[in-house]
Amino acid sequence: MLKIYSKAQCTYCDQAKALLKSKNIEFDEVRIDLDPSAREFLISAGHKAVPQIYENSLYIGGFDALRQHLNT
Repeated sequence: MLKIYSKAQCTYCDQAKALLKSKNIEFDEVRIDLDPSAREFLISAGHKAVPQIYENSLYIGGFDALRQHLNT
């Protein structure tokens, strides 16, 4: 299962979610602007921007990395 860390008004977050929906790929969205522990997780992992995408515990990356991962 894919997990997308995102926030409101994030164009790349919206594009990542739209890409997954267009391919009928299920994902969980975690909004860092609504979940302080998720925000702290991203900061502790060294991330400075969203979206950040994980597949199970494997780090994929941001939107561009997701497109490459899906061979789009």
